[in-house]
Amino acid sequence: QVQLVESGGGLVQAGGSLRLSCAASGRTFSSYTMGWFRQAPGKEREFVAAISWSGGTTVNTNSVKGRFTISRDNAKNTIYLQMNSLQPEDTAVYYCAAGAIGRLVTSTKSYDYWGQGTQVTVSS
Repeated sequence: QVQLVESGGGLVQAGGSLRLSCAASGRTFSSYTMGWFRQAPGKEREFVAAISWSGGTTVNTNSVKGRFTISRDNAKNTIYLQMNSLQPEDTAVYYCAAGAIGRLVTSTKSYDYWGQGTQVTVSS
């Protein structure tokens, strides 16, 4: 069992930055693939980024490449999402997720555990 708690969301102007954190409980955290997803009002939850259990491999969705960076610190049971050059279209609730997948995947169905989400609002 893994419990996830996100933090770091807030209101920021376009062009600004935020860093999201996701703290995980559970002794097997380091064995999970971790991901960030987001959901805007009226839209489906979409993939943002994922990172392998070791942190050695990452993947981002095209719309955030060059702006967002996912990372993890297994010693702290925490993953991060550094978001730079934020745009109004990045406004959403951001969720972290954990999956005993063994590879990087973008589908919500592949992840077993989810946090409660943190709101990110980017004003123009």
